[in-house]
Amino acid sequence: MYRLLIADDEALEREGLELIIERLLPKTFHIVHAENGRLAIEHAEEHRPHIVLMDVNMPGIQGLEAIREIKRSMPETKFVMITAYDYFAYAKEALALGVKEYLVKPAKREQVIQTLQMLISELDAEKKKRSTELELRHKLSQLIPIVENELAMMFMIDHITSTDIEQLSEWLSFSLEEACAIVIAFPEQLSIASQQKIYDKISGFAKNYEANSIVSSLIDRHMAIYIHKESLQDDHLWKERATAFGEELYGMAARLFDSKISVGIGQTYSGAEGLRKSYFEAVFASNYDDHNGVVCRFDELKQGKRASQEELLESSQVMNTIPEAYVLSAMQRIREQREQQTHSVMDRAKHYIQSKFAEELSLEEVADSVHLNPHYFSKIFKQQMGTTFIDYVTALRIDKAKSLMASGKLSLKEVCFEVGYKDPNYFSRVFKKVTGVPPSDYRE
Repeated sequence: MYRLLIADDEALEREGLELIIERLLPKTFHIVHAENGRLAIEHAEEHRPHIVLMDVNMPGIQGLEAIREIKRSMPETKFVMITAYDYFAYAKEALALGVKEYLVKPAKREQVIQTLQMLISELDAEKKKRSTELELRHKLSQLIPIVENELAMMFMIDHITSTDIEQLSEWLSFSLEEACAIVIAFPEQLSIASQQKIYDKISGFAKNYEANSIVSSLIDRHMAIYIHKESLQDDHLWKERATAFGEELYGMAARLFDSKISVGIGQTYSGAEGLRKSYFEAVFASNYDDHNGVVCRFDELKQGKRASQEELLESSQVMNTIPEAYVLSAMQRIREQREQQTHSVMDRAKHYIQSKFAEELSLEEVADSVHLNPHYFSKIFKQQMGTTFIDYVTALRIDKAKSLMASGKLSLKEVCFEVGYKDPNYFSRVFKKVTGVPPSDYRE
């Protein structure tokens, strides 16, 4: 039911409009009256009407002034002017305020109803559009972490395709100019559940601290965060900010989870290869103090502030082994995670199909139920199930038909309708193709 505010200083006009609307559009509106501009504003704030019928000339606050005031807080409300005077004197200002239509007193009931029906259609269309946009935003919010993780993985792996990285970074509004990697390493003795809790907390904090940061998934007791340096930011202040961020993460883990993580910060570079280098520097720095709980900058190691040059040279050979060993481990973990995600999607899809196979069911509908592109869903369905979507649904229907025939309670025509077919002849052809015999012979 829509909310309608009628603002007019003449009670007879208000009651006449209400009578017309209740008779010709029954159970469509909850109607509120206002006898002047001040009450119109107050009632609008209280009831938040979808449509306002506003008299132009009223005592005190005039109609256009009341519309202007209501529109500030309720921009989507539809306004219709009611006037006994020359409308064109108010036309310019009314149009600027977004007034949709005008009614001349005494308003003809056909015009009142046509105007309201037009506005209802607009409200319905806007509601549908908002619903579609919310659904798209919901789906997008589920995809963004996946895209982020893909971009983070590209920074870790060699032989990347720069075009893909540039495309993904543009989608995520993450500049490849002057950024650095921060790697968080969890102690080995920390349980997977505890690691996940810390990961979730750190991910949320990172997004609040740096809105367009990129966060990788949790892989093999490590996670990576990429943050971007502002173009005019002083280098010293930038380093202090990155360090402060690392210290915040370290303090959060210690404070909330009584756990000592290690934080490594790579140097600032530009481009995909530069960020990959920063990542491995951060991995090395996070491993330097053997997970004793510390924030370590790679540039400080180079300058000898955290280690002697001899120690750094000795450990550089260790660093060279980190990329191969860590990335292989990371990629294996990614494969496992993706296999688990695919199995989960297929389980949901199978459950949906099994609950709907006796109805008109399309591949597009099932793909939408698990938030996947139909073409991609068709591809992974065949890979995982070893059969096409159509053949899988057909098999379910024929198995159900066999079961119903065995019970002997339904005629073959009833069995046909029960398993999702509308045409008995088509059902018979499909049944024979699958089983090798017509339904009547099978029943015998």
